[in-house]
Amino acid sequence: MKTPELSVIVPVYNEEAGLQALFDRLYPALDALELSYEVIFVNDGSRDRSAALLSEQYQARDDVTRVLLLNKNHGQYTALLAGFEAARGEKIITLDADLENPPEEIGKVIEKMRAGHDYVGTIRAQRRRSLWRHQASRMMNWLRERITHIRLTDHGCMLRGYSRRIIDRINAYGETNIFIPALGYTFAQNPTEIEVMHDKRFAGDSKYSLYDLIRLAFDLVTGFSVAPLQWLSFTGLLLSAGSAALFILLVARRFILGAEVEGVFTLFAINFFLIGVIIFALGLLGEYIGRIYQQVRAWPRQFTHTRLEKTEDKVEG
Repeated sequence: MKTPELSVIVPVYNEEAGLQALFDRLYPALDALELSYEVIFVNDGSRDRSAALLSEQYQARDDVTRVLLLNKNHGQYTALLAGFEAARGEKIITLDADLENPPEEIGKVIEKMRAGHDYVGTIRAQRRRSLWRHQASRMMNWLRERITHIRLTDHGCMLRGYSRRIIDRINAYGETNIFIPALGYTFAQNPTEIEVMHDKRFAGDSKYSLYDLIRLAFDLVTGFSVAPLQWLSFTGLLLSAGSAALFILLVARRFILGAEVEGVFTLFAINFFLIGVIIFALGLLGEYIGRIYQQVRAWPRQFTHTRLEKTEDKVEG
């Protein structure tokens, strides 16, 4: 089968209400680019009719459509990794199924990739956020860049472009819990970012809970830097020095002023603070050890239950 110039990967999880609108806009937008392409939908264990709608779309456009049905819900980035392993294109673009990123913006990413950029990140333009969320996002971006040296202005925007070389390296990476945009940026030789339009979700609610967002933050930091461990070691050194100085001070006061209880609550506060630091340190160490455990265990990233695709004019199921 001829290698397409472009592979578009769309993870799908309970998007029944908006899939038809996605089909109606995605295919005309790609046809207008006048290049060879394939669209890979990865159904991430949806519990609604998403799988049935994807099957119908495959029947309607089996010349350019491929469908992967995962055995259960693995998460968005695991679904993307399944799409990466199946993709045949020289350029790979990821896209959300909720139409927050208009499919018509794909042409902007292709233009930058044809200009020589092997990784194209995107920034959502005219995005309406409250002041505190905007400032919090800026602070987190600054902190993340200082820790990992990875510059991602808008890490929540799914519309991104990757060269074949980057995708091959991601596929060979082998780790399960990875932050794909950051990994792609790390492997890139000539990355760039562009602004793209941003719309409201066509239907439904965001699939990311607060836990998922915290999980992504941990994956980003612990997957690309040991700086938190170094900071923790330095903090432990400072606390140890401070505790030793406090001990000497209390012993001196005991011999000079005699027994006293005025500072007992201060000691309690210091003790609780140190316990909190220890618990945080154990959690951080556990995060790194857990990543090592998952890597050594070497379980598959996901299990593809069914594939719908043309292979020598046959459909594999």
